[in-house]
Amino acid sequence: MSRELTVGKVRGLRECSDARGVFSMLALDHRNNLRKVLRPDAPAEVADSELTAFKEQAVAALAGAATAVLLDPELGAAQCIASGAMPGDRGLVVALERTGYGGEAHARESRILDGWGVAQVRRMGASAAKLLVYYHPESSTAEKIERLVGAVAEECGREDLPLLLEPLVYNPEPGSGPLSAEARRKAIVETARRLAGAGVDVLKAEFPAPADAGEREWLAACEELSAACPVPWILLSAAVDFDTFMRQTEAACRAGASGVAVGRAVWNEAPRLAGPERAAFLGTEARRRMAAATALCAERARPWPEIYSSPEIDPQWFSSY
Repeated sequence: MSRELTVGKVRGLRECSDARGVFSMLALDHRNNLRKVLRPDAPAEVADSELTAFKEQAVAALAGAATAVLLDPELGAAQCIASGAMPGDRGLVVALERTGYGGEAHARESRILDGWGVAQVRRMGASAAKLLVYYHPESSTAEKIERLVGAVAEECGREDLPLLLEPLVYNPEPGSGPLSAEARRKAIVETARRLAGAGVDVLKAEFPAPADAGEREWLAACEELSAACPVPWILLSAAVDFDTFMRQTEAACRAGASGVAVGRAVWNEAPRLAGPERAAFLGTEARRRMAAATALCAERARPWPEIYSSPEIDPQWFSSY
């Protein structure tokens, strides 16, 4: 049985998707990670204005090939609106979280940006809010993260604004390295099962299988994720190369994903270029990649209206809205 959305959430999801109801989002909400790409030897020396200038240039070049753009409130969203880089006919998703995490590496804490919240995202005219959390079902901070997600989802409900949740899994064992492939797959699937509940409208998920695994394993892992996730899910690119990402997108969409949110796989080389070379790359190769991802999703992805239904509208609906 499909879940019925409220009218504001229907509107927001339609703004972020194509005519069929699939997503192909350009992700440019990077902050500290982008500093490292712009100047790997001295990321702390990258000025805020340099990050904003890159975001404006990339959005202006690539947004037209996407269905929506994901930006941060500090260095991208308002600036791209004010400069005209962000077109009015594309969805805008704005992040809520501070960059990075607090706490220990094995017990991570996600935090909302100071002075920012869902009401401000709605007020600036965005189509949806995004919350990134670091999460593992067995972490000592798991319940705290679950409460944070629940509180943000409740606030999005009050504002009638779609919530896109991006959980990133990690190893909760102190002093341990990255999760094994099997442990990571289990964590991604169980995270979708636990966090993508009431109030979360779209899950932005990590690819649940290793990049060097076979495509049969890719498909099985994505099918497992689809079975566990009660809401539409879209694939994030996680800085893999573009060809790998396109093959992952094919597997994810075949298994029931509703699209992608792609960042560095599309524009990763651009920050290391300057002047006309950067502009040329963004306007040609990066735009070609974004358009190719969008075309693949348009053909293969599962439309979100297959999962959600629109509300029945009574003539007096507004009196209790």
